[in-house]
Amino acid sequence: MKRELKEQIIESISEQLKQYPNFYITDISGLNAEDTVKLRRACFDEKIKLTVVKNTLFSHVVKTLGNEEMMNILPTLVGNTAIMYCEAPNAPAKLIKKLQGDGMAKPVLKGAYVQECAFVGEDKLDILCAIKSREELIADIVALLQSPARNVISALQNAGSTIAGIVKTLSEKEEK
Repeated sequence: MKRELKEQIIESISEQLKQYPNFYITDISGLNAEDTVKLRRACFDEKIKLTVVKNTLFSHVVKTLGNEEMMNILPTLVGNTAIMYCEAPNAPAKLIKKLQGDGMAKPVLKGAYVQECAFVGEDKLDILCAIKSREELIADIVALLQSPARNVISALQNAGSTIAGIVKTLSEKEEK
C-alpha cells in the first residue's frame, strides 16, 4: 500500500473517531454475501456506520490520539476487524445481540469504546446493551423530578375531595 493511501485512510479513521463518540470493534469474517448485506442494511437502519479496517492503521490512529482509556482496546485488534461507529452508545450492542438471536454467528464483539470507557471481550455485550443514551437518561431524570410533584398534586386533590366531603357532612349534621 502506498504511503499516500495509508495517510488518507489514517485521516479518514481520525475523522470518524472525532465525529462519532462511540465505536465497537467487531469480527465479521466468514459472513456470506447474504448475511453481509443483512448486516449492512441493519447497520444503516440503526444509523451505525460499519467499516472494515486494517488493524495496524487503526492502532496507529488510537496511539496518536494518546487517550489512555482508548488504548485498552488495542489488544482486540487481532484478525479481521470491522468498526461500528455510532452516536447512540448501545445501538451496536443491541444490534449484535439481535443478529446473534436471529441465528447469525457474526458479528462478534471484540471490544468497544463507549462514553469514554473501554470494554474488552464479548462477555461485555449485556453490559453494553444496558447502557442508556443521553436522551434516555434525561427522560429518567425528568420522570424522577415529576414523581414528587405528582404525589403532592394527587394528595392535594384527594385531600380536597375529603375536606369537601367532611364539610358537607358537618353542614348536614348542623342542619339536623
